[in-house]
Amino acid sequence: MLTRTRKCVCYAPKVSATGVSGADNDANGGMDLDEQRAFAMKFARVYPLYVQKAERKGRTKEEVDQIISWLTGYDHLGLQLQIEQQVDFATFFDQAPAFNPNASLIKGVVCGVRVEDVDNPLMQRIRYLDKLIDELAKGKAIEKILRQPSA
Repeated sequence: MLTRTRKCVCYAPKVSATGVSGADNDANGGMDLDEQRAFAMKFARVYPLYVQKAERKGRTKEEVDQIISWLTGYDHLGLQLQIEQQVDFATFFDQAPAFNPNASLIKGVVCGVRVEDVDNPLMQRIRYLDKLIDELAKGKAIEKILRQPSA
């Protein structure tokens, strides 16, 4: 499910920072139905949308892959394997070789949600990825997208 707003396209359903959108969370292990749908969404279905968004703005598939690699630790072959195996977002992030510790430096709003305020760790990782792809599409230099701690 794509959520379209005036300024962005989110590839995960829109949920609040707390992940609560009115559904009965107790029956779902603390997750609402939108979160369950986001986690079950196939990464292979969303990946081409990330690439299209970047390419529409003059960026490249290689830059998208570089961002994904920085965030998750997947190398080119590992990323391709995840796409070929049609894994969902939950599996994609669970199997990530080395989630980047500098991801906590990602701040800002993507699709109306402040990424640093998202409580659910998996949803936050999805939002981090959305935010980095948004920054790429907006023309931000790749060196600034791939955050490094201040010296």
